[in-house]
Amino acid sequence: MSEHKYTNSLINETSPYLLQHAHNPVDWKAWNEETLELAKKENRLIIISIGYSSCHWCHVMEHESFEDEEVAAVMNQHFINIKVDREERPDVDQIYMNAVQLMTGSGGWPLNCIALPDGRPIWGGTYFPKANWINALQQLQKLYIEKHNDVLDYAEKLTQGIKNSDLVPFNSNQTEFTFSDLKSSIEEWKKYMDFELGGKNRAPKFPMPNNYQFLLRYAIQANDNEILNYVNTSLTKMAYGGIYDQIGGGFSRYSVDKKWHVPHFEKMLYDNGQLVSLYAEAYQATKKPLYKNIVYQTLDFIERELLNNEGAFYSSLDADSYNFEEKLEEGAFYVWKQEELKSILSNDFELFSDYYNINSYGYWEHNNYVLIRKIEDDEFSKKHSIPVSKLEEKVTFWQKTLLKERTKKQRPRLDDKSLTSWNALMLKGYIDAYKVFNEPHFLDIALKNAKFISKTQLYENENLNHSYKNGKSTINGYLEDYATVIDAYISLYEATLNENWLNTAKQLTDYTFDHFFDIEKSMFYFTSNEDTDLITRKMEIEDNVIPASNSIMANNLFKLSHYFSNSYYLKVSKQMLHNIKDRTLQYGSGFSNWLQLLCNFVGDYYEIAISGKDALNKLHQINQTYIPNKLIAGSLDKSNLPLMEGRFNKNETLIYICVDGACQLPEKSTSKAIDQLNINF
Repeated sequence: MSEHKYTNSLINETSPYLLQHAHNPVDWKAWNEETLELAKKENRLIIISIGYSSCHWCHVMEHESFEDEEVAAVMNQHFINIKVDREERPDVDQIYMNAVQLMTGSGGWPLNCIALPDGRPIWGGTYFPKANWINALQQLQKLYIEKHNDVLDYAEKLTQGIKNSDLVPFNSNQTEFTFSDLKSSIEEWKKYMDFELGGKNRAPKFPMPNNYQFLLRYAIQANDNEILNYVNTSLTKMAYGGIYDQIGGGFSRYSVDKKWHVPHFEKMLYDNGQLVSLYAEAYQATKKPLYKNIVYQTLDFIERELLNNEGAFYSSLDADSYNFEEKLEEGAFYVWKQEELKSILSNDFELFSDYYNINSYGYWEHNNYVLIRKIEDDEFSKKHSIPVSKLEEKVTFWQKTLLKERTKKQRPRLDDKSLTSWNALMLKGYIDAYKVFNEPHFLDIALKNAKFISKTQLYENENLNHSYKNGKSTINGYLEDYATVIDAYISLYEATLNENWLNTAKQLTDYTFDHFFDIEKSMFYFTSNEDTDLITRKMEIEDNVIPASNSIMANNLFKLSHYFSNSYYLKVSKQMLHNIKDRTLQYGSGFSNWLQLLCNFVGDYYEIAISGKDALNKLHQINQTYIPNKLIAGSLDKSNLPLMEGRFNKNETLIYICVDGACQLPEKSTSKAIDQLNINF
């Protein structure tokens, strides 16, 4: 006899989020053609409920409503109930999130949308308490029967609004990019910056890695110390805050307060991959030891918690875990009580409590503390008359001791699916860390993951799949999968000089032109032309926590145009940026990856070509310097790559510095080659 009273069809899915709902009394179904056809056949409204496995409020609504038999009776009687994992189906999430935002002005997860049998939305929102949810469903069912034509009219208008909401018109005006464009975008952006605590001047605070990658580049190329200080403040405060796991490494998704203290405790692969890239670049630019520590500790966390034997990265760790009373509690795995810290650390407690603020500054709720730092080690060591080296030993000891103690707690639930796009972001993190720190282990992990993607997720006709779990690759890839893998493979070529990665990036790029590109608008759709079960195709243009797939593609095309002397790639890249240029000037933080591309067009952009048997050693030397306006080409032997043709000399290794195909005299010395560069705008 089954231990579960109810089992629905989600039991056949692989998504951890869907499996969490497999024993709800709600008759959940997965999003697929069969389910959508059933809704049409039975002429029933559809409940589309979207979330993800590490989402705290998704768990709350499941417990209050979807595990409740009274609620389930209403849902099962009148509706076709579809559960969607937003991480597996971002295409579905985009459409219904857009609908809810148009209807209510805001969105979030859990996302609950009611749609006609053909999928057109009519009503929605985010979290609903049980009574409100039941009442809303009953009213909607009544409305659908009694005012059927009105509902159809509303659905038609809303669907048209969704189709029009992110259309990007082709900009036929003359293309011109200037430094004043960048400056005006920054001036507008400054109004929303928190110069004291970093991030935006409000709560909650999200890390937004691409914002700081662009701002770091802008600050250095424009000699803007105010922005450079803002970036360093933001990165330091994040690293000191509770949003960063001071014991185990790695970042949570966001903080609920302005000082980066109390996080929403889920840890996402995509955040950590991009933050590793950010902190590696920030170390390269500033040589600040804190940034190096963050990279190493975060990658320790990734390998300990989110890496499998195949070289694939898992998706996330839940915000919730079971406390010692066997109750599911947000953050239970990460927080500490004063009494337990005294017991564990004994004589070290006083020093520890000052370092990590086991006081009113670090207090959260229910006698729990979230560890947070306030001052730099130099200042702390002077305050306590302890050498910095001794303090560092203490901190390492505390971290190891508490990490071991934490293993006695129930671990947060793991979302063990591997998403291609998120893996590519983490892959890029490892590559960037390798470039800056020359740590062979980082390259080993990167190569294993890159081979996993090419072997498991990339098929013979050059299409990628989006998801992988338990040996099974599923779901036709989205533009974000192609864009991030292309970006990572270009970066891997720049780190290894293995042209196979660059050639694969080009093959994937050509595939996206065949299946995602709108030639009239000169932009890419999020979904392939082979995917047909949605009410519309969307274009993702606004950079969020993950940059927009279109902005990543535009940057990819810019680089690939140089590598392959491909004028069409350059033309498309330039037109894509031109199409959205006005938006970048109004809302820089939402278009920071586009602004990265704008930087490439405003100042000199260098092609650094290294040819000869000592090319990798020269490359390592170059990578010690922060040069944001460059790409690397290189070979240890003869190469047919346009940037490398005719440059091999078996007797010596030469470095060529070129701008738009015009090259200076080659140099043997890395330092002399770097002297030829001008980083500033």
